[in-house]
Amino acid sequence: MPATATATRPDATTRPDATTRPDTGARTDDAADLITGARERIDALDDRIIGLIQERTAVSAVIQEARITSGGRRVNLSREMEVLGRYRDALGKPGTALAMTLLELCRGRV
Repeated sequence: MPATATATRPDATTRPDATTRPDTGARTDDAADLITGARERIDALDDRIIGLIQERTAVSAVIQEARITSGGRRVNLSREMEVLGRYRDALGKPGTALAMTLLELCRGRV
């Protein structure tokens, strides 16, 4: 191979066909660093979301207990429809699925 071919060849960290880093799927160190930082932020957000879901579940249990104790039903379907609509309006069709999952998590804890 001629010396000029190796001297002008781009560095492997910036070549489009560079080896993919298995931990991030990135092909450059800069992209891998960005992905790693963004993933740390996502993990922190997920921790907050999980905490909020746990809090929502506890509040829902209080409501269900009060409803049952007063002679009512555990679930209020009209309220659930409001929640579904709110999530759908804010997040589109996937919001409905998310709300259904959330409602399922919060039902029947009493």
